[in-house]
Amino acid sequence: MTHQNDPDLVRNLLVDPGTWVIVGLSTNRQRDAWHISRYLKMEQGKAIIPVHPKAETVHGEQGYASISDIPDGTDVKVVDCFVNSEHVGAVVDDAIANKERLDIDAIWMQLGVVDPDAAARARKAGIDVVMDTCPRIEYPKLRPASS
Repeated sequence: MTHQNDPDLVRNLLVDPGTWVIVGLSTNRQRDAWHISRYLKMEQGKAIIPVHPKAETVHGEQGYASISDIPDGTDVKVVDCFVNSEHVGAVVDDAIANKERLDIDAIWMQLGVVDPDAAARARKAGIDVVMDTCPRIEYPKLRPASS
């Protein structure tokens, strides 16, 4: 069975002003993570937190090496995963481990990132999941089509 994203969940995550943690975001402008995070910050007004092993500052935002390194008291709406499917389970497990500390609401697995087992673990921990899509693809669907 193919995963189906809940359109109401997608809508709610996109319209919520909460902070998005972008896992896999570095200063490499050739990567989708750089472009999509810029779109989220500059065009959609989202607060973002870069997470990458290099912990680089990206788009003027302090980066962290892992979700566990994000300071206590940070309220995270979405953990947006720009990692390969075979690595996303570890990111999801890190999010689950930090759910209460960072008040994490949702995991968003980017286009092409699919891990049903990790999604099931997240849901069991009370974290919503969007899988195999991109916010830049989903945002235009929020507006009704022009007649």
